[in-house]
Amino acid sequence: MSSRRSHGDGAPFLTQADNTEEGREGDSENLSSEEEDEDGRGREVDVHTITGISYRRSVIMVVILVYINLLNYMDRFTVAGVLPSITQDFGINDSDSGLVQTVFICSYMILAPLFGYLGDRYNRKYIMCVGIFFWSLVTLVSSFISKEYFWLFLLTRALVGVGEASYSTIAPTLIADLFLSDQRTRMLSFFYFATPVGCGLGYIAGSKVTSTAGGNWHWALRVTPGLGLIAVLLIVFLVKEPPRGAIERKMDQPLANTSWLSDVKALLRNPSFVLSTFGFTTVAFVTGSLALWGPTYLMRSRKVIYSQEPCTEAICDYDDSMIFGAITCLTGILGVLTGVEISKRYRKTNPRADPLVCAFGLISSAPFLFLSLALADTSLVATYVFIFIGEALLSLNWALVADILLYVVIPTRRSTAEALQIIVSHLLGDAGSPYLIGVISDRVKEGKPASYLLQMRSLEYALMLCSFVGVIGGGFFLATALFIEKDRKKAQLFSQGVLPIEETDSERIVVPKRGRSTKVPVSSVLI
Repeated sequence: MSSRRSHGDGAPFLTQADNTEEGREGDSENLSSEEEDEDGRGREVDVHTITGISYRRSVIMVVILVYINLLNYMDRFTVAGVLPSITQDFGINDSDSGLVQTVFICSYMILAPLFGYLGDRYNRKYIMCVGIFFWSLVTLVSSFISKEYFWLFLLTRALVGVGEASYSTIAPTLIADLFLSDQRTRMLSFFYFATPVGCGLGYIAGSKVTSTAGGNWHWALRVTPGLGLIAVLLIVFLVKEPPRGAIERKMDQPLANTSWLSDVKALLRNPSFVLSTFGFTTVAFVTGSLALWGPTYLMRSRKVIYSQEPCTEAICDYDDSMIFGAITCLTGILGVLTGVEISKRYRKTNPRADPLVCAFGLISSAPFLFLSLALADTSLVATYVFIFIGEALLSLNWALVADILLYVVIPTRRSTAEALQIIVSHLLGDAGSPYLIGVISDRVKEGKPASYLLQMRSLEYALMLCSFVGVIGGGFFLATALFIEKDRKKAQLFSQGVLPIEETDSERIVVPKRGRSTKVPVSSVLI
């Protein structure tokens, strides 16, 4: 019994039932099944039987979801890659430039609860189709707005948030219903490759298309809409809707939904979910600030170091955008892979590995990001090196945070949990951070004679805030480590049908004792 308990505590993923009411004869089968999971195919037959979706089809579905996630982030950061041209074309300052990203994030954040509610109750496949089609259409429309209508450009960027809200709240829950344990982690890491890689491709595509089009940045926004329509067709013909939580519960009876208000209350009483969400909020703050302002800051630094004249021609020098994009792609792949691998190995000795690795990544990235800013007026090479290290460490948490949410939240609340995490992380994170950085930069420049050095310094001082926010985020993940085992076990017991849903909403469960009901702490049962 003790060996089984140790195994369960050491693996922070939803695993097979512990057979607490079925006898001991299934123990060896469960253990052998767990061992087979290490090669990623141990439960292929079982999962296919339950979901009716083959392993091959499941992998194809994940590839499609990755493709769409890539497009989402490409579209978002195509704008960041050509931000200097947008600023010059519309004649706006740093504060208004920050609004371009802020209005998008605000829309995305506000709409996330709606799609989270729908995603927990209705067909997720068709919800994604409608959202992505609308996003593609609005993005295309925004590329035809002239420089006299900056407010209209802001409005279209806000409406683009519909597509990402309809997708980001739902896609991870589909993966959770197709795979288990280490296999799920691998698929999630593959899915979240698209976040940094899409960002990097957005910078590269935006700058390259703009240069090819003779400096017309509008063409950069016409790349992703066509690819988005292809994504809709792929979803319609190749994606199937898996039953929610079936592979974890392994019962024919479908999971019952509770009211949205009950779901929210239960999530707010889940300390692992709440603390990891605040930790991820700091990640969003830092990445949102660097993503929008990174290329612009590097261009300003280059002018200081090499005394370049400001761009007055139609075609500007977008080398920094392309280099920054390439770094973002590489560090994203390296960071996600490294984070998953470190966590997998460390989990063998410490079941709290996931939040601890996230904390390490955030805290250790702070000094490197600080040095990249401090040395920008001296050596661009040193700046790029420190940005590479800092972004790689920052990327350790992408797949791990998503996995934490999925294994501490019961299946019928996962889309709602994704939506709440999106609200908090963007409301307090990257919804306001690009605008805040722009405001601080403008305040630093206020009343001082204009110069290349002042432009760079003002943005440098503003971006240094990111290093301090990252350290705070590391503290939230350290706090998450204190609760992760208990919350994971509660969600696991419900998924196995051992713990009723009403018991997951409280800190106590009822245990029969001599014919009478006795309330005992959950922690004493889950040890």
